[in-house]
Amino acid sequence: MILLKGIQKSFGEAEVLKGVDIQIAEGETMVILGKSGSGKSVLLKLILRLMSADAGTIIIDDQDTTNFTEEQMIPVRKKMGMLFQSAALFDSINVKENIAYMLREHTNMSEKDIDFRVEEVLSFVQLSGVQFKMPSDLSGGMKKRVALARALAFKPRYLLYDEPTTGLDPLTSKAINELIRSTQESHDVTSIVVTHDLISAFYVGDRFALIRDGVTSFSGTPEEFKASTDPFIVEYLACGREYN
Repeated sequence: MILLKGIQKSFGEAEVLKGVDIQIAEGETMVILGKSGSGKSVLLKLILRLMSADAGTIIIDDQDTTNFTEEQMIPVRKKMGMLFQSAALFDSINVKENIAYMLREHTNMSEKDIDFRVEEVLSFVQLSGVQFKMPSDLSGGMKKRVALARALAFKPRYLLYDEPTTGLDPLTSKAINELIRSTQESHDVTSIVVTHDLISAFYVGDRFALIRDGVTSFSGTPEEFKASTDPFIVEYLACGREYN
C-alpha cells in the first residue's frame, strides 16, 4: 500500500534520514519509533509531499509519487487523513465547520448530508453535541478527538498520526489509543502512527519500524521488538518502562 525505499532528507548540513526503508501493508497499523530528532514526523510530511525527499522512492497504491507535482498529489492526498500533534484545528471556526471544511472544498455534498456526516464522525469519537463549540472551549483530549473526526469525515484509506497522545493524561491517552484501534477496525483504514509512547505503540501497533541514525534499524512485530537483543532496543524498552 505504501512503500518507502532509500529515503534521504537533510536540512542544511544535518542529515536526518540517510536511507529509510519501510513497507506498510493494507489494513495494518505501522508504528514508527525513534529518538527525538530522528526524522519520524519528517517521514509523514514526505508521504504527504508537504516536503520533498532528497533521494529515494515513495510508492502509494502502486504509484511512484516521489516527483509528483502539487496537482498530481491532490487525488493522493484525498485518500489520506492526518492527525497533527497539536490537533491543528482552525481556531476561528466552530467544531462543525472544522470538520465540514474538506467536505465543502472537495465534494458536492448537500448541507444536509454534511450535517449528517459531521454528526456521524463526532458520534464515533464520542463527542456528540459539540458541533457549535469553539476549539478554545475544548480540552486537549477533546481537540484530538475532533481532529480525528475531521480526518475521518472524508473517509480516507490512510490515516497518519503524529504523536497522538503527546501532552495528554494517562486516561485520555488510553481513550485516544482505543479510538485509533477501533478506527482501524471499523473504518478499514491503513494507519501510520509516529509516537514516543511505548504504551500507545504496543496497544495500537501491528508492526513497528525503528528509525536510528537515519536508517531503519528494526522492522517487525511488537513481539519481535520485545524479544530483540539489540542493546539500543533493550535500553529503549527499559527507559519506556521506567517512565511509564
